[in-house]
Amino acid sequence: MESVQAIKQRFGIIGNTPALNRAIEKAIQVAPTDISVLVTGESGVGKESIPKIIHQLSHRKHNKYIAVNCGAIPEGTIDSELFGHEKGAFTGASQTRAGYFEVADGGTIFLDEVGELPLTTQVRLLRVLENGEFLKVGSSKVQKTNVRIVAATNVNMFEAIEKEKFREDLYYRLSTVDINLPPLRERQEDIHLLFRKFASDFALKYKMPTVKLSDSAIQMLTKFRWGGNIRQLRNIAEQLSVLEQNRTITSEILRGYLPDSASTNLPAVIKTSKSESDFSSEREILYKILFDMKGDLNDLKKLTMELMKNGNTKDVEKNNESLIQKIYGENDDEDTDYEESLDTSTELLSIAEHPVEEDITPIQDKYHFAEEIEEEETLSLHQKELELIKKSLERHQGKRKLAAAELGISERTLYRKIKQYDL
Repeated sequence: MESVQAIKQRFGIIGNTPALNRAIEKAIQVAPTDISVLVTGESGVGKESIPKIIHQLSHRKHNKYIAVNCGAIPEGTIDSELFGHEKGAFTGASQTRAGYFEVADGGTIFLDEVGELPLTTQVRLLRVLENGEFLKVGSSKVQKTNVRIVAATNVNMFEAIEKEKFREDLYYRLSTVDINLPPLRERQEDIHLLFRKFASDFALKYKMPTVKLSDSAIQMLTKFRWGGNIRQLRNIAEQLSVLEQNRTITSEILRGYLPDSASTNLPAVIKTSKSESDFSSEREILYKILFDMKGDLNDLKKLTMELMKNGNTKDVEKNNESLIQKIYGENDDEDTDYEESLDTSTELLSIAEHPVEEDITPIQDKYHFAEEIEEEETLSLHQKELELIKKSLERHQGKRKLAAAELGISERTLYRKIKQYDL
């Protein structure tokens, strides 16, 4: 078994970070087997090197090695590319074509950006992993293949599984062994080594002196966040090699090549979850205000009806204490006399306990023949109310008390609306 240092020299890998060494060690250990491997890491960290190491150290090294970028193949043709198709299987299929799994029989297939595979293709891939069988597009004949699959992705697979964009069973089939490559910002001691290697390569390529960094430029280079990782570092080394007349690069010169938006290594605060009362648009906020007003109006109607029926404000106040607090606020004192709290200049409407019936001649409406048409609302309030109730219940995982508090209605009212809308 070759050493880690020998593998680095053989495949041109630069760096001595323990996380990088551990990833190479795992690749060396799994290479002699036929275990499926999933290589994870951010874009630009060099994930394509691991499948090459695995293939070259395996017993399949004399057979084909095919690298497929799953994200670069259109969804409509990826099944044909991977598994082949029969003549006439679809428009433009003028002849039978062998897919990558048929061509690479006995070898290794590297599926880069495997997280971008369509769900229908994932089902076909799962069958290949389970028993080595596949069907060409437009064919009913089952074919066998013996390939080693190494996949790579920069997608968070658990999030993709939760969003139902990637099959959970396929993930566990692919990730029998998971090899993670660290981002460049976690390999600070390797950044200058990589830059020197790239600068030397470009000097040789363009036949010009090698660029060198000053001490201040080295510090700036190592503190930079490197969102694009090794790929971004390589691009900047190439730009400096081609564009700069002065072959000694200072921090002032280097600053002009680093993006301003990411020139510091300060941590970024990212809001990953919405607040409980966060709505997606201003329209929904306005609808919530309308429903709050509608609820308050209904409460006022109920309170007015109680006053009209009983005529005794003290009894009404006592029996509807919570309702009054909800309408007029919870900061009012418990012993507040609502009749006394009114402005003395306000004229009160007295309601007779036993209304006297009078002969009142109805006023003849000269437009009595006209049909009264109720104007249809442009936007259905009931529909929006239903949407708000659903969203609130989802946010609070079905907890009615919290949902009712967010919507500004009582728990009993919410329960009644749930029954009404059959939620």
